[in-house]
Amino acid sequence: MTKHRIYTMAFSKVYPAYVAKAEKKGRTKAEVDEIIFWLTGHDAASLAGVLKDGTDIETFFASAPAMNPDRGLIKGVVCGVRVEEVEEETMREIRYLDKLIDELAKGKAMEKILRSPSAA
Repeated sequence: MTKHRIYTMAFSKVYPAYVAKAEKKGRTKAEVDEIIFWLTGHDAASLAGVLKDGTDIETFFASAPAMNPDRGLIKGVVCGVRVEEVEEETMREIRYLDKLIDELAKGKAMEKILRSPSAA
């Protein structure tokens, strides 16, 4: 079975699109970074390293410092696909990030995006 081409794309190629989508709707790069930190366990230094060294998307998620255990609470549709029903693990992680960025662009509060217990 052939890998989806998104897996081999450098994360540094899609990151600017996430930031642009957020900024177009009045949100910030810092908020995009906060979402990525929450989801993957990366911090500013490790994210900068990933962006600099051209790490592909599959490796970005596979080598994430600490995928958030609450990411399973992310539900909904992105690109016509229910994220919670995506069977392939890497694609599900990609869709989780897409969904969180969509919520940010739609103006949702960060506590709700990050599935904080206090937001429930």
